[in-house]
Amino acid sequence: MTSKPLPRRRDAAASRERLLRAAAELFADRGFEQSTARDIGERAGVDPTMIARYFGGKAQLYIAVLQAEDSSEAPADIRDRSRLAGLLDRFGRHGPGPILQAAVRPYDDPAAQAAAAAALENRLIDPLRQRLAREGEERPDLLAELLVAAFIGVVISRHAGTFEHLAQATTADILSLLDGLLGAS
Repeated sequence: MTSKPLPRRRDAAASRERLLRAAAELFADRGFEQSTARDIGERAGVDPTMIARYFGGKAQLYIAVLQAEDSSEAPADIRDRSRLAGLLDRFGRHGPGPILQAAVRPYDDPAAQAAAAAALENRLIDPLRQRLAREGEERPDLLAELLVAAFIGVVISRHAGTFEHLAQATTADILSLLDGLLGAS
């Protein structure tokens, strides 16, 4: 008597988690636009059609990735030297993620762009704006955006290797120079 193999049971939670992890890696490496559902599914070992089933689509998966990162990461005041050092180390190891990339090259998908802008606001701009307002800066909104834009430019240019000396500089070198530029303490 031969028994039929039992049908393979799906573990939706595990599949969803693998898709989130794979998407986070690809979005960080390639950006939103260049990461395909097929690539995400392949990296996760999950049928790419499950992206639509679990998330609604690639843009909603991107938003879920940003929300997952938001819940695990404290907002960063880039004028706080220790937080600035942590960000520089992280971006030095992993490169600028999809949020920083969206600040320089907006995504074609409005939902993905709005999610990236909201995450950037929450993680970098708002903590700095609050600090600047407490310190009595005349235009904290504008200054916060200007300082974050300068920081993003440094991170992206360093990662891209566009500027030879910037790309070869150590995190400590960059940190000491950014201290003066950003007014870090």
